[in-house]
Amino acid sequence: MKLFKSTLVLVCLCLASINLAFASNSSTITLKDVEQAQSEWAQGIVKIGQTFADHGDYKKVTNELIKKLYAYNYDKNMVLFKPTKAAEEHFRKNHEAALSYFIGYHNVKNANYKEDKGFALAPWKKVVFHNYQVYIHNDIAIAMGIYCFTDTKGKTTEVEYTFGYVKDPNGNLKIVLHHSSLPFDD
Repeated sequence: MKLFKSTLVLVCLCLASINLAFASNSSTITLKDVEQAQSEWAQGIVKIGQTFADHGDYKKVTNELIKKLYAYNYDKNMVLFKPTKAAEEHFRKNHEAALSYFIGYHNVKNANYKEDKGFALAPWKKVVFHNYQVYIHNDIAIAMGIYCFTDTKGKTTEVEYTFGYVKDPNGNLKIVLHHSSLPFDD
């Protein structure tokens, strides 16, 4: 429990320092705000895969999702992103690296992320967030839980997540922390 509390304090301090860039026009985040951002993320992941399957401009759809929901466009070091299926390059420090993870390095032509196969191209037909807990402190929110990804054959994969959010100067929720991992399997 002591380790959990100190980890939570560290995460909150990191998010608080990140949030200074947004402080001028920020306001309290609500649970409804967090759930809306989660819904938009889930729908966006489904849309990327569907657009890919339909031979549409999935790269454009992915770029729009990242710009809308992640804080990369404010400060290249503002987003802490550790994707689920990252073994060689564990973290995605900028927009292009996140793009590579979602649609595959060959679609971004970034040799730094050769392990990226295009997570969002599966395609997924449904993504559902199940929040274990959402911690909200004024203009910072941290959500932790399990999200379930259902593929087109009906198979569901459970993934553990922690997302951190702040509001941008326009009042839009932005992801500043995204950590995903598969459940421990002994």
